[in-house]
Amino acid sequence: MDVSKKTVRAWFEVHKWTSLICTLFLLMLCITGLPLIFYEEINHLAGNEAEAPEMPLGTPRMKIDDLLVSARKTYPDNVIRYVYWEEDHPNIVTVSMADSIDAPPTVANLVAIDERTGAVLKQPKFDEGFMYAVYKLHVDMFAGIIGKLFLGLMGLLFVVAIISGIMLYSPIMRKFNFGMVRTEKSSRLKWLDMHNMLGVVTLAWALVVGFTGVINTTSEIVLGLWQVGQLSEMVAPYKDAAPLEGDLSPLEDAIEVTQAKEPEMHVSIVAYPGTMFTSKHHYAVFVRGNTPMTSRLIKPALIDAKSGALTDMRTMPWFVNALFLSQPLHFGDYGGMPLKVLWTLFDIVTIIVLISGLYLWFARRKAQLARIEELEEREIAVPA
Repeated sequence: MDVSKKTVRAWFEVHKWTSLICTLFLLMLCITGLPLIFYEEINHLAGNEAEAPEMPLGTPRMKIDDLLVSARKTYPDNVIRYVYWEEDHPNIVTVSMADSIDAPPTVANLVAIDERTGAVLKQPKFDEGFMYAVYKLHVDMFAGIIGKLFLGLMGLLFVVAIISGIMLYSPIMRKFNFGMVRTEKSSRLKWLDMHNMLGVVTLAWALVVGFTGVINTTSEIVLGLWQVGQLSEMVAPYKDAAPLEGDLSPLEDAIEVTQAKEPEMHVSIVAYPGTMFTSKHHYAVFVRGNTPMTSRLIKPALIDAKSGALTDMRTMPWFVNALFLSQPLHFGDYGGMPLKVLWTLFDIVTIIVLISGLYLWFARRKAQLARIEELEEREIAVPA
């Protein structure tokens, strides 16, 4: 066997085994990914999202501290941990509360409030319903960080399977026309040609979605590195500070100080002192940009929760920004409905590629077993 044949054989083995190991999990991810592409639209149709009533343009908003009174009345035994604003839901502020400041991240009571009137619009439930089950299955298979990292490994195998598929398809295209489907041949050959053609058509999309999916599975690790790295540096001067006592400074002042520092950016999230994204002495005010790309990136500012003074503000490290940029790209959430429709079409084609790959393996296996049986029968028929 010459070098080129040995190389092709090696790539074939790599493609076969990486594909076989990850295909069933990739099928699950593609199927659950379909409704997640339209996550916001489905939640809207199901009535799971708060909607602010129409009011005259320019209606002033209330101060955030006055709005928080409504949240505290809704859950009087809870404490506020996070306050956030979503770009797709103007005039609404959502308050995340729990029975203690250090409760697990999965424990939260949400209150959506109209910024202009202080009225409670909804108490959203993020941990129940069909879309939550689909999301959890897609993200970690209900297995937490272990499930995430396992799916990340499957994503890496998928990327390797794509690359090895390219290496196998290239020699074929030297002999045949691009996208050929040999309809006059056997069913297995027709499916093989279809599998190869569709795989090449979805090549760029599959690489982007596969790679960004792998990045997304490292979210806990990435944020953990940020916490022990940049965040630790930012809060270091308060390492030996006395615990907070009494009332905190107004949150409105913390937001104004931050926006004075970055007037071209908008507040996205505020973390209260004692939560995992700040220290026990600071509000963490995260601001975002205005463009489709910079709106996905956030910049943290730490505000002394007693004095209201800005103590530090930095740009996130590159690896955190890579995570933030990959998340919306994974679900086609950069270009509105047209990109979502395109992502859906590519997802469906990828499902066909995965199913055809399974069919080809079983068909090849069946043919090999039939060949072995035929040879065994011939040996039995030959006289000793």
